[in-house]
Amino acid sequence: MLEAKGLPEEIVYAVKVHNEVHGFPRNSKLDKALYCADPLSGFIVAGALIHPAKKLAPLDVSFLIKRFSEKAFARGANREVMARCSELGLSLEEFMEIGLYAMQESSAELGL
Repeated sequence: MLEAKGLPEEIVYAVKVHNEVHGFPRNSKLDKALYCADPLSGFIVAGALIHPAKKLAPLDVSFLIKRFSEKAFARGANREVMARCSELGLSLEEFMEIGLYAMQESSAELGL
């Protein structure tokens, strides 16, 4: 389907390998970034939903880091996968900052 849309092969491959079910290796930085960003986006949305404002704007990385160690918070967001951002040369805090900023920039489209 993505191929039919004319997307570059590296994007198509990254989308395929971000799902562990397929068992393909994640080789490129794009492959690894998408794999780690998938659970991070859900984690950030969960953070927004429990925040009193119910918005992304007031969230900061320290808020998310505090929640990261709470096993009951955003159970579906695989923390081991998020922590593999180290394979990209990024700390968890740096990766969360990048993800949070990107989502805050798109908050209107996300309804948050």
